[in-house]
Amino acid sequence: MTATEPVGTPIPADVPQPAPGATPPRTPLIARAAAELVGTAALVAVVVGSGIQATKLTQDVALQLLANSTATVFGLGVLIALLGPVSGAHFNPAVTLAEWWTARRGGAGVNARELAVYVPSQITGAIAGAILADAMFGEPLVQWSTHDRSAGNLLLGEVVATAGLILLIFGLARTDRLRFAPVAVASYIGAAYWFTSSTSFANPAVTIGRAFTDTFAGIAPASVPGFIGMQLAGVVVGLALVAVIFMRGKTDNGTPPA
Repeated sequence: MTATEPVGTPIPADVPQPAPGATPPRTPLIARAAAELVGTAALVAVVVGSGIQATKLTQDVALQLLANSTATVFGLGVLIALLGPVSGAHFNPAVTLAEWWTARRGGAGVNARELAVYVPSQITGAIAGAILADAMFGEPLVQWSTHDRSAGNLLLGEVVATAGLILLIFGLARTDRLRFAPVAVASYIGAAYWFTSSTSFANPAVTIGRAFTDTFAGIAPASVPGFIGMQLAGVVVGLALVAVIFMRGKTDNGTPPA
């Protein structure tokens, strides 16, 4: 979900941290695409698999959600720490799209070619992760979810969840604190499971992948377009908040600081 520096590479004190997803130099695009595919697949496998396991262990919905969110927090944190130095650990087209937009406006980040590679990799990985989770628990490999999530309050929850995620990631980048991303992003998603009505999908690829499983974490295909639309709206809101809250100051002569 955010970028980290390559392991073992010293960072001079006067060099600012890269923006989210600003990938390390000399990392082949095929390696980054593979990291995004595998990382997103693993993330969805954690979300779906822990949901299935939770429903097998208890009928208490609160405990099911607690188990699901806890597994997601730990799994996401590990995946960001592991794959961040390779691809930036987006695992999320919303993050990739937001970064591409900021790069177009002069920031660091993915270009159009990388965007065109990252997003299909993330979607493919999400679908594969859902199928893998179903396979591990003896569920039908592909069974469209019947879990309707089309209510207006749930759609509002997705705007809030996605906007908060974008604000967090790009806020960390603006303040040169991306080293905290594995803990911060995972913690936010864990909290958003509980404080948003939608349980914080906040990710178009994960939303698509979760339509392929009729289990605890699933979402009905008819609900997918609405969720993705609200997630994209959340990207716009999140970037606007970043621009206002982390507004760059100016020097005495009126120019932005170096």
